[in-house]
Amino acid sequence: MDHLKLLIVDDRRENIVALEALLDRNDIEIVTTTSPNEALKICWEQDISVALIDVQMPEMDGFELVEILKGNPRTREILVIFVTAISMEMKYAVKGLSVGAVDYLFKPLDPYVTAAKVDSFIQIVRSQREVKRKNEELKSFQQELIAAKEEAEQGRRVKETFLANMSHEIRTPINGMQGIVHLLENTDLDAEQTKMVNLLKISSESLLGIINDVLDISKIESGKFKIVRTEGSIRNLVSSVIGLMQFKAQERGIELIVDIDPVLPAVVLVDGLRLNQILLNLVANAIKFTDEGSVKLSVTQLQAKGNLVQIGFSVQDTGIGIEPERFEKIFETFEQAASDTAHQYGGTGLGLAIVKKLAELKGGEISLQSEPNKGTTFVFTNWFQVVGTASEKPVKNIGELPKLPGTRVLVAEDNAINQFMIQKVLQRWSVDVDIVENGELALEKLKKGHYDLVLMDTNMPVMGGFEAIKRIREELPANVKDIPVITLSAAVLEEDQKKAMEAGANDVVSKPFDLSVLHYKITKWAGCS
Repeated sequence: MDHLKLLIVDDRRENIVALEALLDRNDIEIVTTTSPNEALKICWEQDISVALIDVQMPEMDGFELVEILKGNPRTREILVIFVTAISMEMKYAVKGLSVGAVDYLFKPLDPYVTAAKVDSFIQIVRSQREVKRKNEELKSFQQELIAAKEEAEQGRRVKETFLANMSHEIRTPINGMQGIVHLLENTDLDAEQTKMVNLLKISSESLLGIINDVLDISKIESGKFKIVRTEGSIRNLVSSVIGLMQFKAQERGIELIVDIDPVLPAVVLVDGLRLNQILLNLVANAIKFTDEGSVKLSVTQLQAKGNLVQIGFSVQDTGIGIEPERFEKIFETFEQAASDTAHQYGGTGLGLAIVKKLAELKGGEISLQSEPNKGTTFVFTNWFQVVGTASEKPVKNIGELPKLPGTRVLVAEDNAINQFMIQKVLQRWSVDVDIVENGELALEKLKKGHYDLVLMDTNMPVMGGFEAIKRIREELPANVKDIPVITLSAAVLEEDQKKAMEAGANDVVSKPFDLSVLHYKITKWAGCS
């Protein structure tokens, strides 16, 4: 226990000796003086906790001494007890308390009362100092937390910048690969060439799937993943998933079965993109881990309450199955059903982690049943709001997209493969296209010629897309500065898309882009009939 210092100030030595004898204890150190001026010096130089001060002294009375002590920030915290033989009238007690004393002891001193009062104030000092120490610790912890938070924020910003850059650097060449695959598919190929093009297509989609998994799990974990519900058809979403997965199932010799409950509502409020992602992950996973037999996607209306329906999506396979002790683990990031799964079947170990997190974000539940070597069933259930009947919009085949003659488009893109691919695609749509390598050259082109639309890559040397768009809006003549600009961005974080719109872009197309989406947006913004 720390020793506290107690000061006794009395002009008579015998009174000091008597108090010393009375207050002798192991946990306090007693300092004494007969001089008020010496008392001031002691209080300034030493850490005095409690002071017993006589009121009547020749050099300076106790009231004056305490006023000086209380007027100094360094000594104002000392607890002062007056020791007096003068009248016990109330006016003297009030005066003593008004200058800053906390109590009185009256001579002749009662030893029990004196010891009890001093002990109580010693305990008060200890408590105050403990509180002060805890407060200092708390301030220190707060500063550490603030520093840790700032470090975490910096780390988050660095991570987001890295993800944006990584997204651009990887998705840009994938966009070129997929575009060229599309162009090759529409040329005269023999059987072996067709097979090679299909393999190239599968490889590029596989690579895109990996980068999407990494970006999705990062966005979910950083809290930047949002669920956006719009009117949609569950039946159409499921058919789309089956259509996308049919080729992979056929490749592996697996029967892909779909069973849709006929009582499903036509239109519900649904985040189609995220539901599509959940089902694609589950079906792709089932096909990957099934060597023979079938994969079945069943959609069932489980119950209805007012305008809400609970729908269950079940993906059942006849594959390798999962050991019961791995049920919880496989939903964790980078975990797979067994230690050799990644080596044997490939994959990032992120698919099911994304499914679980998406299911939770949507307010749904994901569960599984499995038996090793007999197959696995994943079930996702969620509530949906029924909104009415669907007006079905047929999806056009890319080859059937209409021509856009007379449309002039300026493309700013630094990647040679993407330049080639975009030029070929636009020319196939009868679009008159000019291509430049950076934003600065795009500004020069816009000053000299007329264009209906600009397709602007966001990441380019010399001048990037965001700066180029700002300068188009701020510097070019009135008949040019309002030209529609669509950014071609391989970054998929919401912040990047927000930056594009803030810079003045009219729309965003993410790489690798769906050519039918690109066609639709060119038609929309270029005012094509």
